[in-house]
Amino acid sequence: MTNEKQNLSSEKITAITNACIFDGENVIDARTIVIKGEQIASVGGDIPAGATVIDAENATLLPGLIDAHVHTSIGGLRDALKFGVTTELELNGDFTKRGREIQLKNLHDIADVRSAGNAVTAPGGHPDELLPDDGEIPEFVMKELQKLSEEEREAMLAAYAHDHEEVPQVTTIEEAIKHVRTQVENGADYIKIMIEEGTVMGAPGLPVLSDDILKAAVDEAHKFNKQVIAHVLTARSSQTAIDLGVDGLGHLFMDRPGSTPELVQSIANAGAFVIPCLVLNSSIIGNSASELADDPRVHSKLSPEWIDILNSSFNTFPQGSMENSFKNVMDLHQAGVDILVGTDVSPVPVPQLGGLAHGASVHHEMQLLVKAGFTPLEALRSATSTTARRFELHDRGRIAEGTRADLVLVDGDPTTKISDSLSIKAVWLKGVQQPIS
Repeated sequence: MTNEKQNLSSEKITAITNACIFDGENVIDARTIVIKGEQIASVGGDIPAGATVIDAENATLLPGLIDAHVHTSIGGLRDALKFGVTTELELNGDFTKRGREIQLKNLHDIADVRSAGNAVTAPGGHPDELLPDDGEIPEFVMKELQKLSEEEREAMLAAYAHDHEEVPQVTTIEEAIKHVRTQVENGADYIKIMIEEGTVMGAPGLPVLSDDILKAAVDEAHKFNKQVIAHVLTARSSQTAIDLGVDGLGHLFMDRPGSTPELVQSIANAGAFVIPCLVLNSSIIGNSASELADDPRVHSKLSPEWIDILNSSFNTFPQGSMENSFKNVMDLHQAGVDILVGTDVSPVPVPQLGGLAHGASVHHEMQLLVKAGFTPLEALRSATSTTARRFELHDRGRIAEGTRADLVLVDGDPTTKISDSLSIKAVWLKGVQQPIS
């Protein structure tokens, strides 16, 4: 978008009327909002003269959705926006402040993104078991790069080379502290640590850093007022992470036949949040997302490669049970733990990382939360205001005067029927209506 067009959009006033409005917390009485430039100017007020009026009869207006756990790319950010996901939170990847400045400059058709930068992990530790070990850019990454403009491709290649040649090795307390400082210097918005021994990933025996090294990383991050999120998939690693003082768990433990009351209470007492990524647990157990892939509201917006990914699965822990995951997430929810919607989708369509796709899987995750026992309103909060609050994104996740005009208009009423969230009529990012097909 040219500067001239940006200036025009900043002056534009749009009124959305006759909508059922979910403000990020509840359905409110107001039926009209006014957008001026990049922000919501009023909720429930009069329609200014000269405003462009959009009649949203029989539709529901939502805050832009937030995916609290991704690994993303320019293509991923574009796909997310088509599904009303206006913010992605990267938990290991390139899009720190420095990365955004290099790769995303002058791009206005992508979801906003925040990032942990490179996670704290042991040499050869997770996620190395998922990546090629020859140093070459994988074929599936090259295919994705071919879809980008020359400028976008060069930016991504530069960032890829930087991050894969200069990732600090962490083997000592001193190296952990240095690693965290490097991420902070690069503009990481929060810090990620890996506690993954491979039990449910089909890679038993993965190296994991010692507790004292991980504790040093957590403490160093907190000195810079950065939250720390831990990758954990087992009950034991979840308890370890809580004992280390992390602020959130990036997954839901899935190796026990049921949740342990002590662990649930420990997480609740710590005030930590949990991003359960039920869509990932389902894939790890061996379930594909074929029903989602076959939905015309999804199929029409994704490339054949991503549809293929949805039709496959990780299948590394077939002895697992979704009923256990549902019970675990409900136990946490009922204990007062904040539950955030996240997917753990990969930046590009990787054959062995199946069942997940940018944007679409956020809607799938909300459906699974409801299947577990959440109300539709609770699931929507987990994808909007709760995530915004926990990640201190005070300008989004709600429909309120002065917040960013990141909005999704859907047919039907997802506050009572969660699957209606996929019936997307329009998406606005910072007040600008986006193409969604």
